[in-house]
Amino acid sequence: MIISASRRTDIPSFYSEWFVNRVKEGYVLVPNPFNPKQLSRVRLTPDVVDCMVFWTKNAAPMLDKLDALKDFKYYFQFTLNPYGKEIEGNLPSLEQRIDTFKRLAEKIGKEKVIWRYDPILTNSKYNTRFHEEAFASIASRLKDHTERCMLGFIDHYTHVRQAVTRHDIHPLSMEEIREMATSFVQTIPDTIHLDTCTVKVDLRDMGIPAGMCIDKELIERIIGYPITARKDKNQRDICQCIESIDIGTYDSCLNGCIYCYANTGKGKLSRNTERHDKHSPKLVGHVLEDDVIKEREMKSLRSDPTLF
Repeated sequence: MIISASRRTDIPSFYSEWFVNRVKEGYVLVPNPFNPKQLSRVRLTPDVVDCMVFWTKNAAPMLDKLDALKDFKYYFQFTLNPYGKEIEGNLPSLEQRIDTFKRLAEKIGKEKVIWRYDPILTNSKYNTRFHEEAFASIASRLKDHTERCMLGFIDHYTHVRQAVTRHDIHPLSMEEIREMATSFVQTIPDTIHLDTCTVKVDLRDMGIPAGMCIDKELIERIIGYPITARKDKNQRDICQCIESIDIGTYDSCLNGCIYCYANTGKGKLSRNTERHDKHSPKLVGHVLEDDVIKEREMKSLRSDPTLF
């Protein structure tokens, strides 16, 4: 299977010790987002895990722990945005994050570190001109450290509308999107391929295809064998990613991004982070007597199992 770590929280940045402990133990317990008393026991062993996909905005805490993953194949979706603290409240400086990105790519290979410029949002401070200049600057600095950039555009989820509107952030117009995309295409180095994250915004006529974050072709290239994988039915229709198992927990990311879909507010974040124990099989809290644990059916996606 493919392990996603995680769309729901930044495991490399805040929970890398916990993750390494789970790899050593060979399993993780993942609560059902709709029924937290129901836990899935997900194996983290090389015989069933074909590839791991990490999602992060700051991989620095993982850099000294990569040896723990020597038996696994993996890559990173690494977001680098140029916003200030009022938008992404708890991130290191952009300079520090670019340095971390480069160090990670040098350790594991540039093909395994995907740059996400996501989400693109605009207001009077972060206007289209700002993005055109910021994107060109970051792209130039990453030209030898990644092979792909994924573009994403802000979604105005119900629970973030008040926060983003407070900063005069409104839905992007297609005119704004195409103006920025034109500049991105013109300034991105030839060494970096440009995709959109989903099919929601169609820029194919500008030479920007809709890509996949959990990408079958890239995974096969990294792991060295073909896999049989379907589109992930648990993602939105506009998402083309292949199936994966997400081991994260909502309302546990401390990056402080005002646009985040994974933190719903209502005090859940502070309660969950207080309950985190790096030695627990769960990301948040411990197993309780009335929790129901079910073994998650897992198997390699190798198209030819005899290759083991």
